[in-house]
Amino acid sequence: MRNQTGLFRAALLVLFAVAPRLSFAVDTHIWEQSDESDFNRGAPKHISIRSDGHITLAPAFKELDSTSVPYLWAVAADSKGALYYAGGAPTAATAKIFKLPPNGKPQVFAELTGLEVHSLAVDSQDRIYAAVLPDSKIYRIDNSGKPTLFFDPKCKYVWAMLFDRSGNLYVATGDSGLIYRVSPDGHGAEFFNTGETHARSMILDSKGNLIVGTEPSGLILRISPNGQSFVLYQAAKREVTAVAEHDGVIYASAVGSKPAAVSGPPPVLPATPPSITPSGAPHSGTNPPTLPPAVGSFSASVTGGSDLYRIEKDGFAERIWNSSSDLIYAIAFDASGKPIIGTGNKGVVYRIDSPQLSTELLNTPPTQVTAFLPGPHGVIYAATGNVGNLYSIGPAIEMSGTLESEVLDANDFARWGKAHLTANLRSGAATLETRSGNLNNPENSWSPWSKVPLSPLGGQIASPPARFLQYRLTLACGAKDESPEVSAPEVSAVDIAYLPRNIAPRVNQIEIAPFNYRQAPSAFSLERSAMPSGAPTTLSLPAVGQHKAASVLAPESPSGASTLQYSKGYITVRWNANDPNTDPLLYKVELRRQNDSFWRVLKDKLFDRYYSFDSAAFPDGKYVVRVTASDSPGNTPADALASTLESDPFTIDNTPPEITGVHLDAMGAVSHIHFTTKDALSWIDKAEYSINGGDWTLLDPVNKVTDSQTLEYSLDFPTSQIVAIRVFDENDNVVVKQFGR
Repeated sequence: MRNQTGLFRAALLVLFAVAPRLSFAVDTHIWEQSDESDFNRGAPKHISIRSDGHITLAPAFKELDSTSVPYLWAVAADSKGALYYAGGAPTAATAKIFKLPPNGKPQVFAELTGLEVHSLAVDSQDRIYAAVLPDSKIYRIDNSGKPTLFFDPKCKYVWAMLFDRSGNLYVATGDSGLIYRVSPDGHGAEFFNTGETHARSMILDSKGNLIVGTEPSGLILRISPNGQSFVLYQAAKREVTAVAEHDGVIYASAVGSKPAAVSGPPPVLPATPPSITPSGAPHSGTNPPTLPPAVGSFSASVTGGSDLYRIEKDGFAERIWNSSSDLIYAIAFDASGKPIIGTGNKGVVYRIDSPQLSTELLNTPPTQVTAFLPGPHGVIYAATGNVGNLYSIGPAIEMSGTLESEVLDANDFARWGKAHLTANLRSGAATLETRSGNLNNPENSWSPWSKVPLSPLGGQIASPPARFLQYRLTLACGAKDESPEVSAPEVSAVDIAYLPRNIAPRVNQIEIAPFNYRQAPSAFSLERSAMPSGAPTTLSLPAVGQHKAASVLAPESPSGASTLQYSKGYITVRWNANDPNTDPLLYKVELRRQNDSFWRVLKDKLFDRYYSFDSAAFPDGKYVVRVTASDSPGNTPADALASTLESDPFTIDNTPPEITGVHLDAMGAVSHIHFTTKDALSWIDKAEYSINGGDWTLLDPVNKVTDSQTLEYSLDFPTSQIVAIRVFDENDNVVVKQFGR
């Protein structure tokens, strides 16, 4: 079912044009799920999610054994196909090895003194070798489960063991970073000194060389059978937890941030072969990181995530995968040779498809996937930690799988339209269901699941209108005998159309700016002849309401600030409004006298959230402004909604104060004047005087406080001079009178 976007969108338009209307907004929303993060926010079951957002059926995943230990660290197999897997716990009295015979039941194979078994190996006679922490002694266990001490490397950790083609056992250790070679009779010697604290991981490549990962320098070493070494790569991380080889190409994982002191690899020293007493070891190319030193738990201390590297046959190395949170424990390969990595601490198994693409194959119930073992016919066995289980992965895929999406919050009551899949079903099938409700928890009083009848044009969702919606996608493969490439359906996008109910916009706050300032249109030249002395040319205001307790949106700019310019007599109204549906809004501004009932329209069909008008066109008095916000630009006339808000009363006053009660007394060379100023509506702002046309000088009222609409002033001046008195009210209305001769 390929995406047919144009037809789908056309179908949506037809759907909403003919459907009954309940005051829903015209603007249809599309909930698109097409990214890896979109699908990961849901709950996948038997579903794999690729990093480019493609989802398909996961490999078959089967629990083979749920053991009695919290951690399994190693898994191995004998020539008859019996599986051996081992682990323990940091507080356990004994370490345990379990056995799963072919077509048999799981059983405890052996119990060893110690906390945990971290590595296993099987020799050509199907005898089992196990290294036990914390004393790191290596035991050989016969077919009856009886252990015998085979080799004691006298070190703190044994991280990996493997046999070469001659039957020699190689043992990778810490905390001295030594590798031992132990003969079949249990006599061992130091084979190689890595110069590191830990030889952390080890495999035998197809040419008989050891490939070893170290800690703390993050080295990947190749060591020949005669003990000659070569550094293949130094990882950016400190600890190489796993190494693996496929077709001559080396893969290595590294975890943990390096300490600042580690700036380069230490010298790699070939060992002199002093003879050492019995030793032995099993093979495991993957191991748990060594941090912290306490065995079995490191997730709280290892930081920096992990990297996966590929080293080509010619030695070229590159990082092909990384994660800031997942920690790689194990590496294996699927039937096509693609790397499979087991991680913690979310228990995710990934497949690396290319340096650009990876697939989250499985989310396992345990929190760590600690070890892999390739099995017959492409199966991979996986050991886990927290809890210690054994699983099989593949090679077949699951017959079906589901993905329950995250919950869509439409933010309010909504009606659901069509759903559409972008998919390549191959010979498989896909089913889509939805459910809806008005609580954010889908388990509480939601509608039942309803199937969506899918077609190339999408399918109508039958779930009832509500605030929340969830979908469930079910994938089913084709015939069992078909390959996954033929039978596995693949979905890359889920689109769901919905129509939120229209909600009326809200005018939250109205603010009257300081008088005599206007929001000037561009290319507008202001009249400044009436500007009073000292008045600013421009006035910068914060967002509406920000100088008060409330903090709301701004009308003029993303920052919310407004710049007004002086213009005598103008009043600027600013407001804040919003629409819950994010519809565009249209405004109407009206004015009435405080005691009138009739509203006069100042401006209609206004998109700005401000309006300036010339108050000189109105009589002096108390007024109220009303702002109406309408969402009509985003809705049909039948669906458009509006709301209004009235301002606090404000004063229009364009009449200057009066100068009355003038008493002028000439007393020889000095004259004394006393006068009263009055204003009908506004407070007196200031009084000034000028002698013979000189500079204006501020004059204090008799009581020194400018605090009312009526004030008294007095002034002494030279009798032979002319004095001018100028009085302003708070609206910049001014009166001037002259006295003297």
